Amino acid sequence: MNHIIENKQTGWDRSQMAQRAAQDIPDGSYVNLGIGIPEQVAKYVPSGREVIYHTENGLLGMGPTPEVGCEDPELINAGKKAVTAIKGAAYFHHGDSFAMIRGQHIDICVLGAMQVAQNGDLANWSTGSKNAIPAVGGAMDLVAGVKTIFIITQHVTKNGEPKLLEQCSFPLTGQGVVNRIYTDLAVIEVTNKGFELLELAPGVDFETVKVKTAANLIDSRLANKE
Repeated sequence: MNHIIENKQTGWDRSQMAQRAAQDIPDGSYVNLGIGIPEQVAKYVPSGREVIYHTENGLLGMGPTPEVGCEDPELINAGKKAVTAIKGAAYFHHGDSFAMIRGQHIDICVLGAMQVAQNGDLANWSTGSKNAIPAVGGAMDLVAGVKTIFIITQHVTKNGEPKLLEQCSFPLTGQGVVNRIYTDLAVIEVTNKGFELLELAPGVDFETVKVKTAANLIDSRLANKE
């Protein structure tokens, strides 16, 4: 007797997390992408939308990652990775780039995270340990100056410890700055009531997300059905 094994997806992979976040970026937005998974968001602009990507080292109009062998060594993002430039892109001084950020001219920033607290506090630059390598970059300016902050991160650490907490234990990047979180398990909104579940990833149930979240998690889908 032949047995057919179905490979059902459980959760989103890194690319799918980036693609899901891209769906929530409105047409005409100016967006800054952090290092890591957020960089992949540039590949997934929904059809019919125009999104202008900004990188703090001095480029407005950043395109997706170039094909292998087509990289321009002088065209990189803030993480020193090769990028492309769309038609009409602009280059400018590093100081002018941060003036755009501090002047609140960027609509959305997509960042990674080590920890996020239920009140929107973000920790993404250091664990605070003596041997930790500081890597704040422009993150503190971004969370202070950008209008909306999206986070893309795995729901738990490699050791299985929750990243979504009642209170961050690592040094903060910003207080009360996070608006929405995209993990491999769910899409979660940060509200004045705490973490609210908006959407589950394929093959994931609410109880799984709740167990892996070290804070109260509200299922807003139930309220929407009433």
